[in-house]
Amino acid sequence: MTGAAQAETLQGALAKAYRSNPTLTGARAGQRATDESVPIQKASGRPGLDVTGTYSESLQRPTISFTSPQRTLDANAQLRVPIYAGGAVRNGVKAAKTRVSAGQADLRGTEATVFSRVVAAYMDVIRDSSVVALNQANVKALEVNLQATSDRFEVGDVTRTDVAQSESRLALARSSLQTAEANLITSRENYISLVGEAPDDLQPPPALPGLPASPDMAVQVALKDNPDIQAAAKAREAAGYDVKVAKAGALPTLNAFTQAGYTNYLHSLNSAAQDAQGNIVEGPQINKQAAAGLQLTLPFYQGGRPGAQVRQRQALESQAMEQEIEVERGVIAQTRSAYASWQASLESIQSNQKAVDAANLSLEGVRAENSVGSRTILDILNAEQEAVNAKVQLVTARRNAYVAGFSLLAAMGHAEADDLNLEAGALYDPMVNYDRVKGKWFDWGFDPAPKVQSTRTVDSPAQNANVDPALAQP
Repeated sequence: MTGAAQAETLQGALAKAYRSNPTLTGARAGQRATDESVPIQKASGRPGLDVTGTYSESLQRPTISFTSPQRTLDANAQLRVPIYAGGAVRNGVKAAKTRVSAGQADLRGTEATVFSRVVAAYMDVIRDSSVVALNQANVKALEVNLQATSDRFEVGDVTRTDVAQSESRLALARSSLQTAEANLITSRENYISLVGEAPDDLQPPPALPGLPASPDMAVQVALKDNPDIQAAAKAREAAGYDVKVAKAGALPTLNAFTQAGYTNYLHSLNSAAQDAQGNIVEGPQINKQAAAGLQLTLPFYQGGRPGAQVRQRQALESQAMEQEIEVERGVIAQTRSAYASWQASLESIQSNQKAVDAANLSLEGVRAENSVGSRTILDILNAEQEAVNAKVQLVTARRNAYVAGFSLLAAMGHAEADDLNLEAGALYDPMVNYDRVKGKWFDWGFDPAPKVQSTRTVDSPAQNANVDPALAQP
């Protein structure tokens, strides 16, 4: 397979995470569980039918009873139809539907969180690959410098001090390289844990769309579109319905019912009687009954339980109100901070680019001046280190700017699958499952046994720090 075929784009990495990241697939399963709360609440307002059957064999008849049967077969059926439950069913269903909406907003938030982590991991690999390449190039340059210094020492052109300085810088550079390689391996393993596959020839990321012109504009969008704010608002609304459900506990309930019974003594009931001709005949061995009616329950006193339940739900509603404000505050702070970080990183890119250009020019000048004897070996070593540091800072600033920009989009509610043009085919729509189950009423309408949707990484190879030397030019 060619390198071009193996190249990975950010959209491709996000698409893989969208399909198989366990955090995201697990959140979808959790949302499907939340969907089921609607038919569960609806079941409380639907008719209920119970059928019971009993067979009993008398091991010892009562000694003073002459009509006790030896064996009995009973069958009973009861149909209950709730007519009025104080609004508990209606408000319970509304609360469940509202929590489904809150869960769908939470699922959007989980998408944005996972995508933000994937973007950070993607950019970490790119950054750390460049840092490793820069350190490798620095080590090679210092090895050449040490050899040249040693040769010049042999002919008496430099002193032992110059050789020692070169050796020291080379040892430090090798240590920095080892640290950079360890960081790269960590970043690659983190990428695998999020995406499910090893990073391979990561391409530069595309420009981020829809970034705001000011922090105030970003906050306005976030207040309208951030999924955490929407979820908190729905949670507060659902808590209000919970209060109404609790109040229904102190109200009357009305149910219609019909029941039927069948008893067969299996010819074991001693109920002989005489007919009109005086003959002894066996009495009836079967008993049937049926009834229908209404049942009104008026709760006069329940030990204070309904009042406590209502107060409890009101306190939870108050908590949900405060949490909504808390989430709003957090989103505002997150949005403004992300905007500030993004702007600072953009300015840092410009500053570090100037530093790289100046460091490269300075290194060339110091080397030229050293060749005519006006600069020392230490001057060259310092200039080389400054050039490496400037390049590392530049690739770090580029990484930070992109991650901060994406974090800003996430805070605004615009970093989800619908916003990113993923190469993932049809996107997951939580409404599909909700529409499928919201009206189900059959007691045996089970789904197939669940299967794992995410991918395991146990078979992925341990990562190394091999990089393309071309990455040494940021």
